[in-house]
Amino acid sequence: MGATFGRNLRMTIFGESHGKGIGLVLDGLPPGTPIDEEFIKEEMARRAPGQNRMSTRRQEKDAYIIESGVFEGKATGTPLCVLIPNSDQHSKDYSLLKDVMRPGHADYAGKIRYKGFNDYRGGGHFSGRLTAPLVFTGAVAKSVLAQKGITVGAHVARIGQITDGLFNPLGETAECLQELRKHTLPVLDAGKAPLMEAEILSAKEQQDSVGGIIEVMATGMPPGIGDPFFDSLESRLSHALFSVPAVKGIEFGAGFAVAALKGSEANDPMMFDGDKVKTARNNNGGITGGITNGMPVLFRVAIKPTPSIGRPQQTVNVTEGKNTILEIKGRHDPCIVPRAVPVIEAVTAWVLLDMLSE
Repeated sequence: MGATFGRNLRMTIFGESHGKGIGLVLDGLPPGTPIDEEFIKEEMARRAPGQNRMSTRRQEKDAYIIESGVFEGKATGTPLCVLIPNSDQHSKDYSLLKDVMRPGHADYAGKIRYKGFNDYRGGGHFSGRLTAPLVFTGAVAKSVLAQKGITVGAHVARIGQITDGLFNPLGETAECLQELRKHTLPVLDAGKAPLMEAEILSAKEQQDSVGGIIEVMATGMPPGIGDPFFDSLESRLSHALFSVPAVKGIEFGAGFAVAALKGSEANDPMMFDGDKVKTARNNNGGITGGITNGMPVLFRVAIKPTPSIGRPQQTVNVTEGKNTILEIKGRHDPCIVPRAVPVIEAVTAWVLLDMLSE
């Protein structure tokens, strides 16, 4: 089923952007797993819209209701069901989109796939609103991973033409990765944050949008995790990450840059550090043969510019069978990257925990 993912920690998401609510059912959490609601609320707040000028004006606090599966702060082992009510929909803003398809959105593809019965308001089931359940599950996974000495963190490596530095491929401290959570624009070079904000606001003033790149690192992963061929760690991460709206590319370690290297340059020299095997480089991003090798798991994802923009765009009216021009109204993020950071972290944590559970 397309709305369900995971082998040991199986999550099903449901809902539409302008329906009564969205939510998830998480099955497979071991009985007694701590459910840290304060941490969950902090993570949900990182993704929530309407917090600054770089975000949509839609006001959703992402308040959630745990319907089942938790008792006295611990998972019961039965399905954990969470409802996240929708509270600030402007559905009238989308009445035109029943007939006129938005370029870059799933309006046309979804209309064909679901024979016209899809809820098109706000993108319906294709909306970035559906990433809120991912963040809930990721927060639970992060808490469990932390007990195993595993930390997942991310930063904004690029917004439009502004770039940040990159993670040290040999590893960052847990404190560094956790500190990034505290910032709306998490960057390694603090001087890049105002430049990135200016890039976003400039696009907003021009009724346009910008995309970017998010770099992710997971430290503390033991070697030997992965199930080749088709369930390698890279395969499973890519599968889940490409399910996040707006993700259009992923590269592990040195990524596409390895195409310009010789084998002697691309290979990661190996050595003993005490009784542990480490590498002097990490061009493979902590994964070889689809299996963790004990080095930090490192990858980058490309996020496309928000397709809802105010500029006139060529499109079609499928009811009239005519070409037309669309100027999108409503409330939209000029850049989705800052709010996508906790989502990408969450998906990463969830997949890692799922594979560790095997």
